[in-house]
Amino acid sequence: MPLKKKKVPIRLCLGCQQPKPKRELIRIVRNSEGEVFLDETGKKSGRGAYICPDKACLDTAKKTRRLEKSLGAKIEERIYDLLEEELP
Repeated sequence: MPLKKKKVPIRLCLGCQQPKPKRELIRIVRNSEGEVFLDETGKKSGRGAYICPDKACLDTAKKTRRLEKSLGAKIEERIYDLLEEELP
């Protein structure tokens, strides 16, 4: 019996709009209290949005306000600062 291949979850980057494996992206979460924060584990509960670890993608998402639209919440400047620190 052949081994089953494990399905790799694919998510869309809010910056470049390209589908990529979930593990390659940074997850931002809005929880039920309305707090927005980075999710290092990728498992925290709440509405999630994904972005590539790339400055150009972050700038595009910030300029077009895709992060705010996707999460349905106002994104504070400190969240963008934290995202910039996460970039390689």
